[in-house]
Amino acid sequence: MKLYRRTLPFANQCLILSLIGFMLAILASYAFDHHLSLSTQIAAHISTIIFATLLKVSYVVRCFCQYNLGLEVR
Repeated sequence: MKLYRRTLPFANQCLILSLIGFMLAILASYAFDHHLSLSTQIAAHISTIIFATLLKVSYVVRCFCQYNLGLEVR
């Protein structure tokens, strides 16, 4: 129980940070691509995949913690 209480805020923070990183990577990949070098665009596309994965994993951890704490899973 104590582990889930400590992990839930961490999962929430990871969820927010990965969402921000994902949105910045999308902007760098598509909206500002003409201002960036090719190597930066490649890094932005790769980071899009990485941040999307982190977003999904942090959401699953958040749901898992909420379920084990008896909270409503949303």
